Amino acid sequence: QVQLAESGGGLVQTGGSLRLSCAVSGRPFNDYAMGWFRQPPGKEREFVGAVSQDGGSTLYTDSVKGRFTISGDNAKNTLYLQMNSLKPEDTAVYFCAAHIGYSDSVYTKESLYEHWGQGTQVTVSS
Repeated sequence: QVQLAESGGGLVQTGGSLRLSCAVSGRPFNDYAMGWFRQPPGKEREFVGAVSQDGGSTLYTDSVKGRFTISGDNAKNTLYLQMNSLKPEDTAVYFCAAHIGYSDSVYTKESLYEHWGQGTQVTVSS
């Protein structure tokens, strides 16, 4: 059974940076298409970005394009979300998710992801 564990969240000032990690255990993370989602306070969970199983395709929601970058380290079986130029509206609990797949497709819908981490809190102060 695959397990995902996020880390790296915290409190940062506007304009600062954080790098979130998603450690995958139980199976190589490059067996999966991976996604990052977030849930702002009092709101629904929303799509942030995703990477295809082959690592060749990424997709980001408009509000984070140019600021957030997804990458991975096969040796560490870990996915990352580098977040730069953070804004107060980026405050949320961030989740990573995995969808079994063997393609160059990226997935934006929560319902397609079978495995989820517990989330990590990111707070951006103004």
